[in-house]
Amino acid sequence: MAVNIGLKLFKRELTPAEIVKKSREDRFLAHEIIDGIFTDFVELHGDRLGGDDSSVIGGIAALNGTPVTVIVIDKGVDIHDKLSKRNGSPEPWGYRKAQRLMQQANKFHRPIVTFINTPGAFPGKTAEAQGQGEAIAQSILKSMKLTVPMIAIIYGEAGSGGALALAASDQVWMFQNATYSILSPEGFASILWKDSKRSDEAAAVMGLTPKDLLEKNVIEYIIPESRNHPRVFNLIRKRLDDEFRTLNTLTPQELLKQRRDRFRAF
Repeated sequence: MAVNIGLKLFKRELTPAEIVKKSREDRFLAHEIIDGIFTDFVELHGDRLGGDDSSVIGGIAALNGTPVTVIVIDKGVDIHDKLSKRNGSPEPWGYRKAQRLMQQANKFHRPIVTFINTPGAFPGKTAEAQGQGEAIAQSILKSMKLTVPMIAIIYGEAGSGGALALAASDQVWMFQNATYSILSPEGFASILWKDSKRSDEAAAVMGLTPKDLLEKNVIEYIIPESRNHPRVFNLIRKRLDDEFRTLNTLTPQELLKQRRDRFRAF
């Protein structure tokens, strides 16, 4: 069955298990996305409390000449980079850095765009001791109070609260081969069937693919992927520009109501 998404017609649909596998591949890299969509990016560091999490890249950039705040979860490039960034699993100071940049964007009336690729927040002892749950909760709470437009784009995995912390936005978009779920298929299968080897079966029933989530109005748009990355980035740049222009026509009160209503509908 043909499925029309974005600007292309894809005749062969991948299975949910195949999409899960693709979502974990390094198809698009964090810095590649920043450099491909934006110009004049200036990275900002630190949460002003305890540290600077390198798995969360954030700063100010220009989108077709308009200042925006950009926040990207980075899984890393080589093995050493991935280990230092815990394969894109932020610690509390990563989320607090994101909160700081969001509040700064709100102060200076800059739209916010986040790019998400994480299996989930880092579950280590140190992260828990430093308030991982509180950091995620505060990110969601503060996002619901921002009076500037905010769009979240999932370009790989988006697992649990670790992803939702940066996706409490006006719109959520997903790359064609991305996933968005409450936990991994392996974790789902382990809990439900006590057998992590049934992860492919779990992926089929979890409703974690872009098509599933678009049909349920959990996301607003599926970004078609291509080996021609500049083409993908041009599409995103154009659509971001158009959507931010539309969202900017709303009053702060209208924007907040629309964002909150979006999540209450779930």
